[in-house]
Amino acid sequence: MRIFHDYKAVPASAKGASAAIGNFDGVHLGHRTVIDLARDAGAVSGAPLGIVTFTPHPREHFAPDAPPFRLMSPGARANRLAKLGVETLFELPFDAAMAALSPREFAQSVIADGLSLRHLVVGKDFCFGKGRAGNAEMLSGYGAEMGFDVTIADLLVAEGSQVSSTAIRRALGEGRVQDAAVMLGHWHRIEGTVMGGFKRGRELGYPTANMSIAGLHPPRFGVYAVLVDVLNGPHLGQYTGAASLGVRPMFEGEVPNLETFLFDFSGDLYGADLSVALVEYLRPEAKFDSLEAFIAQMDADCAKARSILDAL
Repeated sequence: MRIFHDYKAVPASAKGASAAIGNFDGVHLGHRTVIDLARDAGAVSGAPLGIVTFTPHPREHFAPDAPPFRLMSPGARANRLAKLGVETLFELPFDAAMAALSPREFAQSVIADGLSLRHLVVGKDFCFGKGRAGNAEMLSGYGAEMGFDVTIADLLVAEGSQVSSTAIRRALGEGRVQDAAVMLGHWHRIEGTVMGGFKRGRELGYPTANMSIAGLHPPRFGVYAVLVDVLNGPHLGQYTGAASLGVRPMFEGEVPNLETFLFDFSGDLYGADLSVALVEYLRPEAKFDSLEAFIAQMDADCAKARSILDAL
């Protein structure tokens, strides 16, 4: 998958795509519906499959001090889109200049002239341009005028509720990771690089791989059964495990992170990139009266996680 960041400097070889446009936070089933429509349109015309998205998310641009809400990092989003067969990703910077474009300017300068899209697919609720003044119907009109086709996709409903990043955030915040997975079409994953820690887990017999969740919407704090992909390094592969997400109240932590214990694993993961899938929420964080009680609870957590993961 090729990635471009400047719509004013896209080579001719990357133009003419059939693309879906949006933020694609989580790349959930609703997003995949839009992507599939773009794929189908491209198959008819011979156009490659593209995605038009933005970094940072417009909400981060307009409210930089708001609590983190992203379900995935831009890198994780790109990885997920590549797995879906996207050939070209236009990951455009959302800055003051982009925010100031009127709907007509956006359609002409970005879509028609810059990317020269052949076909564009948007959700029914798509808004664009300064002040979100443009909508899907307006974009379709611009397309007829400027030379690109537009498909407007209906919003996806699963089990009676609209599939949306907002609904997924709510489910994760309540620890309902399986409900989130239904809307995502896959387990919710936290991806990142393993950091150095205090090595407390190793001293307790539970060495963990520690990852930051900075900038991401935090799922409910607590302990989870997890599936782990080690994405690079000498221990490349898939593992099962248990993970603690939160501030580590037993050790009076302050900055939330993800600490993952891999079952039946021996080795050093520092610097490796991990993708940790939250499969089932086991229990909230807790502070124990003694290290012995804490270790006993970790024993029980791991036994329960093994049982859950073995049954998948």
